[in-house]
Amino acid sequence: MKSSGLLLLAEDGLGGLGKVALLIAASLVGFVFLFLVLRYAHLYVRSILTRAGVGMFDMLAMSLRRVNPALIVNARVQLVQAKIDGIDKRDLEAHFLAGGNVDRVVKSLIAANRAGIALDFKTSSGIDLAGRDVLDAVRTFVTPKVIDCPNPASGKSEVAAVAKDGIQVLAKARVTVRTNIERLVGGAGEETIIARVGEGIVSTIGSKETHKEVLENPDAITKTVLAGGLDSGTAFEIVSIDIADVDIGHNIGARLQADQAEADKRVAQALAEKRRAMAVAQEQEFKATVVENRAKVVMAEAQVPLAMADALRSGNMGVMDLYRLRNIQSDTEMRKGIAGESLSGDGGSSVDPGGKGQGRG
Repeated sequence: MKSSGLLLLAEDGLGGLGKVALLIAASLVGFVFLFLVLRYAHLYVRSILTRAGVGMFDMLAMSLRRVNPALIVNARVQLVQAKIDGIDKRDLEAHFLAGGNVDRVVKSLIAANRAGIALDFKTSSGIDLAGRDVLDAVRTFVTPKVIDCPNPASGKSEVAAVAKDGIQVLAKARVTVRTNIERLVGGAGEETIIARVGEGIVSTIGSKETHKEVLENPDAITKTVLAGGLDSGTAFEIVSIDIADVDIGHNIGARLQADQAEADKRVAQALAEKRRAMAVAQEQEFKATVVENRAKVVMAEAQVPLAMADALRSGNMGVMDLYRLRNIQSDTEMRKGIAGESLSGDGGSSVDPGGKGQGRG
C-alpha cells in the first residue's frame, strides 16, 4: 500500500512538471508570435492589402538572412502596383545580398515600363552590379542630357586647334547624348565621348586652309564629327553636336617661325664662333710658323760671319773682296736711308759681320 502511494505521488509530480514545461513552451511561442506581430504587423498588412506575396514567416526568414524585410516588401509593393510581373521576392533578396541597390533597380524598371523601354530585371540588376546608375541611365534615355566638350572640371573651357594658316582657333561644343541600354555593360563612358569629340574638332579645324573657313561655317565641324561614328563602343548614342562658341587664339604659325628663326640664329652664331675660334687658332699657328722661320733665318745668318772667316783663313776670299763687300753694304744702307727705310731691319744684319770685325779689318 505504501509503495503504491509513492508511485501515485511521483506520477502527480511528473504531471505537474509536464504542465509547467508546456506552459513555458506556450509562453515562448506566444512571445515569439507577439514579437513578430509587433515588428512586422504593418509590413504584413501592406503585403496583404497589395497582394505583394510576402508572409510573416518570410519576413522572419529575411531577418535571419540579414536582409531588410521592409526594403523587399516596399519593392514588391511597387512592382505589383506598377503591374510588373515575373520578379519574385527571392530575386530581390539575391540582388540585395549581392550588394546591389534594390530600390534603384525597381524604380528603373518602373520608369522603363512607363516609357516603353525593353528592360528586364536581369539586365537592370546586371547594370546596377556593374557600378552604373541604372535609374539615371533610364532617365537619360527618356530625356537626353548635354555634355560640355571640353569638360569644365578638367580646367579647360575650350578646345584649341590650329588651321593650316597657323592661326589658333578656340572652340567649345555641347554634345547631346542618349543612353544606349544595350551597351551599358561594357560600354565606354562620358570621358570617351568628350575625348573623341575633342579629337574630331581638332582634326576638322586642322584640315581647313584658313581660320576664316572655320569662322564662316562652324557647322562644318559638327557634320564632320558626327560622320565619324564617335559613339561606337560607348554606353551612349550621340543625338547632336552643337558648336557653342568659336574664338581666335594666338598666331601659332608666326610664333613657331619666330622660334625657329631664333634657333637658326643661335646655330649660326655658334657656327660663326666656331669658325672664329678656328681662324684665331690658325692665325696663332701661322705666327708660330713665322717665328720659327725667323729663328731659322737668324741661325742661318749667324753662319755667314763664320763662313767668311773660314773663307779668309783658307784663302778662298781675299781682304779686298771683304772690303768690296762692305762697301756694297754701306752703299745699300745709304740708299735705304735716303729712301726713308729703317736701317735696323734684317738686311743690315744679314751681311754685317759685326762691329768688331769691321774695326779689326
